[in-house]
Amino acid sequence: MNNWNGKPYYSFDYMLKERFSGKVYKVALNGGMTCPNRDGTLGNRGCIFCSAGGSGDFAGDKQDTITTQIEKQAARLREKRNASSFIAYFQAYTNTYAPVEYLRRIFTEALSHPDVVALSIGTRPDCLGEDILNLLEELNQKKPVWVELGLQTMHEKTAAYIRRGYPLSCFEEAVKELRKRNLEVIVHTILGLPGETKEDILETMHYLNHRNIQGIKLQLLHVLKNTDLAKDYLDGKFSVYTMEEYINLVIDCLEHLSPEIVIHRLTGDGPKDLLLAPTWSSAKKTVLNTLHHECKIRGAYQGKQYKED
Repeated sequence: MNNWNGKPYYSFDYMLKERFSGKVYKVALNGGMTCPNRDGTLGNRGCIFCSAGGSGDFAGDKQDTITTQIEKQAARLREKRNASSFIAYFQAYTNTYAPVEYLRRIFTEALSHPDVVALSIGTRPDCLGEDILNLLEELNQKKPVWVELGLQTMHEKTAAYIRRGYPLSCFEEAVKELRKRNLEVIVHTILGLPGETKEDILETMHYLNHRNIQGIKLQLLHVLKNTDLAKDYLDGKFSVYTMEEYINLVIDCLEHLSPEIVIHRLTGDGPKDLLLAPTWSSAKKTVLNTLHHECKIRGAYQGKQYKED
């Protein structure tokens, strides 16, 4: 078992302290983009679980410049947590879904901020043309650039239900091209998607162990108001996890994940004014404290069941 500063998994916080010799905080930015699942290219309703904010409900105001968005959030973090270093996180919608000239301007503006130590970009695997990949490779020479890909699941049946809009082969090609350019890859997964069993979810973890990825987000399925997922939930087509069920599942995932993969998230925040279920997820600190306690009781740690076959 590795010693990750007392945690039973290779946490994002631990990795940041390793690399930057101190605490680093994310500032969530809105680059004013949309998504091919919303503008009519693939569809106009978005993924089935996605809010009108395009998963960027906590991001800055797109009417502000990137520098202003950074400064507004950094000021709060400086006052509240004595923060001095930040990751510029482009979170809302699909953050490579724009002309490369525009992306160059906003990404360069973020990286030019003296207190920004890295750039993290949330996007889709099908929105990474060669010109954009080359731009990200160039920017990665200045400060670290991480690309967050929304996979959610390896299973095509579930992907069709959530309206993901691209095949698994597209994800695999994107990872290959990003790694060819030495860009780090973080993968978003959702635990609790309707119809998926624990075995299905662990199959996704096993699959990702054998892709060349550097980080993963384990996201609890949130049912948000005014989404198509909410309609299915209210119609009784699926149920959500209890906290106990979710914690047990996360521990299983951690035990099966390679200890080399950084764990960027273990649950997630749903906007309280939009969250329909599960309501217990709002108590994030309680969830994480309970998870760490259960890991100790079970002797669980990341990679315990990991096999390199």
